[in-house]
Amino acid sequence: MSYKKFGIRPELVERVKVKMKHTPTKERVKLLLADVSKQDLQDRSKVKRLVKSAANILKEPLTDTQEEQLTAFVLAQKIDPKNTFHLIKLWGMFR
Repeated sequence: MSYKKFGIRPELVERVKVKMKHTPTKERVKLLLADVSKQDLQDRSKVKRLVKSAANILKEPLTDTQEEQLTAFVLAQKIDPKNTFHLIKLWGMFR
């Protein structure tokens, strides 16, 4: 499933990819997501909170619509952070 199908703009993805190459920023995002479980990534309120927190770390202002699009995208992926295949699939989507 492509992020474009959820209305997420490629420009936003490109900006985030560039910002994530900055090591201190990447480490802060890693810390945010360190204890996240599969159940957390299927809970709409927790995902929305994570999206907002990550946007603050990246200094990326998001509209309410963008937050909803990103939340819907994460929920639809049914990500299991302990499953290497899921992580590779996500990596391939954004490289």
